[in-house]
Amino acid sequence: MTRTRREFLQSGAAALAGSCLAGSVASSRPALAEESAGGIKCLDYSRSFIFGTASFNNVRFWIESRTTIFDDQAGTSTVYYQCASCKSENTFGEKDLFLADNYDFLPILGGGYWLIFRRPSRISDRYRTTRKAEEVWGGPRMLLHDAAEVTPLDTFEKIRDATAAGLPLVTQTEIRNEETGLRAVIECPSKTMNISLDKSMYQVDTGPIAFPDLAKRCDPQIDCLSVAFIVFNAPHFADFIIEQPTPIVEDGQEKYKVYHFSSPFSLPAKNVVLAMGKM
Repeated sequence: MTRTRREFLQSGAAALAGSCLAGSVASSRPALAEESAGGIKCLDYSRSFIFGTASFNNVRFWIESRTTIFDDQAGTSTVYYQCASCKSENTFGEKDLFLADNYDFLPILGGGYWLIFRRPSRISDRYRTTRKAEEVWGGPRMLLHDAAEVTPLDTFEKIRDATAAGLPLVTQTEIRNEETGLRAVIECPSKTMNISLDKSMYQVDTGPIAFPDLAKRCDPQIDCLSVAFIVFNAPHFADFIIEQPTPIVEDGQEKYKVYHFSSPFSLPAKNVVLAMGKM
């Protein structure tokens, strides 16, 4: 079912968090980076991985983004790690290593579960699969590294200069739903940074990320996540576009549906741009 901008706007106003908490833990401290006793933190995404422990495949996944969901009613938070995608394969086969009927494969880990997305060229009932973590590649082993030094970029000039200097950039965006008491911090490395010297503007365009639908409480909570892209060019809002069944229309008639990023929408948010290293 295609989710509309109106449905996602229920995720409401936001305030940005600066530090994502690892694991599912009690949360009694603020999410804002400037209020964190440990200072501003973000993952070093070049050195952070999830490993399988099963003997049949000690797979290593590169962590591509993380989303922390804070349940203010329960006082807890849970971190979800979105891993880089790959293609469906005949793992450890002698030949024909890519499956002929191929699909994109993207896993997300958190709260004791794997949420696995399999995106073929056609609509499939296997697009989303949720399984207990230990049932897939054994109990996961986390290898997480925080960035050694983080510099907040709170002006266009700082963002411009850090971009030109080739420093790795990480963004953090918090969204909130007042009705459900849920809020989330989406953290990801900035893969594309647009800089307009004429307009003195920046624009982040990054994905995929794990977007949480905060308008509903899911059990398990990981089921509220979707694959998305994020874009913003100001500190107070962010736009998202979700991968979902999307109709292909020809001559005014729907012919079929495919998985595609569609129905973009905007949410109030607070965004922070960080540089790994000194300016």
